[in-house]
Amino acid sequence: MECERLNRLVRSWFLQVRDEAMAPARMVEFMEKHINECEICLSDPDVQYEVKKITTIVLPESKIIKPAKKAKVKKVEPVKEEISKEETGKEENQVQDRDKDVKDPEESENKKE
Repeated sequence: MECERLNRLVRSWFLQVRDEAMAPARMVEFMEKHINECEICLSDPDVQYEVKKITTIVLPESKIIKPAKKAKVKKVEPVKEEISKEETGKEENQVQDRDKDVKDPEESENKKE
């Protein structure tokens, strides 16, 4: 890394991370913020590689932000169930029995008139 300021900052941040005074993810965030704002870092072609190396040292594997993957969608065909005539008949009878218990509001209005 060509930027001396970034070198000093990284050392300071790393000591804070080691002493558990700073979260590792915060350190990575600060490095990236500095790189995006510093003219020296913007012109340095190796700085991104160096930051990746530091990130792998500081951050655990599970915390490294990975680019989002495209979700693969599988086409699901509807399941066709075979219903026997006996089951269909039972269901129809149950529906008819249930409908008998429920009174139609229109019928009750017609009886009142």
